[in-house]
Amino acid sequence: MTEPNSSPSITEATLASVADNGLWGPGAATVNPAVIDLGNGLLSALQGDETVQLPPELAELVAAVRRIATIGVPRITSGDGVRLSAFSIKLNGDQPRPVVIVPAGWSPVGWLPFVYAYLKLAQRGYHVLAYTPRGLGFPGWISTSEGFVDVAGPNDWADGATVIDYAQEHFEPSRVGFLGESYGSGISQLVAAHDPANRVSAVVALSTWGNLATSLYANGTRHVKAVELLIGFTGGEKEDKFDAVTQEILDSFATGRNLDEVVAWGTERSPEAYADITNARGIPTFVSNTWHETLFPASSVIETFNRLTVPKQLNLWIGDHGAPEGAGLSGLLTHLPFPGLAEPLREAYEFLDHHLLGADNEAPNRRQVTNQVMFSYKTKPVLGGGQRITEAARREGHDSWADVTTGTEAWYLTGVNGDGDGALADKQNAGWSRSFTAGLETKATAVDEVLKTGQKEWTGNPRPYALAEFERENLLVWSTDPLTGSGGAARRIRGAASVRLTVNSTEAAATLVAYLFDVAPDGSARIITHEPYTLADLTPGEDITVDWQLQPAAYDVPDGHRVALVVNSRDQLYSFAAKQGTVTVGSPSGNESRLELPLG
Repeated sequence: MTEPNSSPSITEATLASVADNGLWGPGAATVNPAVIDLGNGLLSALQGDETVQLPPELAELVAAVRRIATIGVPRITSGDGVRLSAFSIKLNGDQPRPVVIVPAGWSPVGWLPFVYAYLKLAQRGYHVLAYTPRGLGFPGWISTSEGFVDVAGPNDWADGATVIDYAQEHFEPSRVGFLGESYGSGISQLVAAHDPANRVSAVVALSTWGNLATSLYANGTRHVKAVELLIGFTGGEKEDKFDAVTQEILDSFATGRNLDEVVAWGTERSPEAYADITNARGIPTFVSNTWHETLFPASSVIETFNRLTVPKQLNLWIGDHGAPEGAGLSGLLTHLPFPGLAEPLREAYEFLDHHLLGADNEAPNRRQVTNQVMFSYKTKPVLGGGQRITEAARREGHDSWADVTTGTEAWYLTGVNGDGDGALADKQNAGWSRSFTAGLETKATAVDEVLKTGQKEWTGNPRPYALAEFERENLLVWSTDPLTGSGGAARRIRGAASVRLTVNSTEAAATLVAYLFDVAPDGSARIITHEPYTLADLTPGEDITVDWQLQPAAYDVPDGHRVALVVNSRDQLYSFAAKQGTVTVGSPSGNESRLELPLG
């Protein structure tokens, strides 16, 4: 892909595409062209190109920042000679100002998509220094950095310290903060924990990870789709973007060998591993993630957050990776296409304002944990299909993650009932077994498209499922009777559900994927949560009991709806442990199979 040569015309349609489609373009591992156009248009206008056409609000934003600041596109040389592409906004005058450093996300266009965010930060009173981490970017692009991608390793930590050196030399900032989205969020936390001079005063980590190892390999299951997409999203071929050691790690992950080495490599790159340092340094940390995250699942982010004792905030949102923050970082107009779209960035900026500018705002008064309740928004149909949000989804605040779940409810799996499926019953049920053929993907899947299914959820269009269409020969279904409750919610699911199954397989290994669905009276369904588990070194035909937690959720099951548990063997997101075979689920006396729902 070559860098655009002409200055694009930015229209309302460009911004509508950013709001609706977020950061992600058509196909796998592509950036939304509207995001690239917007970044290029703003950059060209900042550099004085008068031919760029911008909506009046954006034109005034550019003019306002040009009046108060100097724009630069420097190269910052790292300790080992690698040159990092950067973008800078230096506020005029001698008054001491903090600097916000923004490492780019894992993207072939580097820092370019978030020029709008840099302008908004400058307006709030910050010098801004954005940079592309080493190795990322299309060849020849202004936003591309040299070197090999270090995947948030020690070279990236050292680069972050070098960028702080540059900021101190050129801006003489009063304080240093980091703000990052995705890859940039992990780097932000890691640089803050490793900077030799302990110069980072606050971190905002958006769509972040806690433990990279468990994000990519958990419950014996490799998250193969996530790594596949990341490898294809660097701006070049794997052999050109990663050094020999990292290529070997990626190859080991792809083939499922030397996984202890892969885990050690991922653990070194995990903010969780350095939580004690973050605590000792007292670095205020703002964290956000999504319920249906396909790259960095929320569970490990929550575990890391719980280990922090610093001033902190955790926001969990509807959707998938980058969806809540994408439009706010890339470009928004005052007349938002739907309510709530600006909230993720507004709260992040206010956190920085309090800790870097000393602003007396709401940030320190917010509850430590705020959960957006899935699909609780109100919508209306729009011309051309789909829905548009008219009222933002409800959010709930808690003083800690431990307060999210206030009780649990056990549902016991049964054998086949009258419709051929099993039931979820309130009493223990033993002595039955049910089998399915493992090895084929089914219509029960976590997402249609990685990143994009969750982006649609964020904009009011969650994926519909039809329980009757699930292929019973390749999966098993259990469901409750229609449920009732108070306040219009039959069940308020809050936290991580868990599953216990007794399993045997005709093969020496088995992968199980458990899904939890909300099923309406007409049989249509929406996914609440899911999680895989892989059993290795099995003795074929021998029972083994396994317990595992699904990803956390905040979901209200409406009155009259059912909760369904679906178990299959394959999902496009994950590795599969065995050849096609037969998996049998049973429920021996004293160790009955069950689903445990967290309630709040």
